[in-house]
Amino acid sequence: MFTRLIVSAVAVLVTAYTLEGVTVDPWWWAIIIAIVLGFINAFIRPLVKLLALPINIMTLGLFTFVINALMVLLCSWIVRPHFEIAGFWWALGFSLVLTLVNWALHLFVPEKKKKKR
Repeated sequence: MFTRLIVSAVAVLVTAYTLEGVTVDPWWWAIIIAIVLGFINAFIRPLVKLLALPINIMTLGLFTFVINALMVLLCSWIVRPHFEIAGFWWALGFSLVLTLVNWALHLFVPEKKKKKR
């Protein structure tokens, strides 16, 4: 769990330094941002996706990108002034790049094997 948190924090840092409309200052706040994003994605995002299901069906799932950007903006609002995003389009870009960077970094982290009873 600690390893996944560090990987997510590194992904937040890499993404923030890649996009000029996103700032994380100081750098160690990336850990808190990763924790807040994790909580938002675990508790708030499923509820929003459920409420937006009709719109998501009509847009063939593309509205999920909007939901992801809104979750990033919510995180930015909670953790402000240490995590700032210049606008909706930067939040959308952050969400997309963060997903790719997180996926690439998790390729190098071995999965924890479950013990057989």
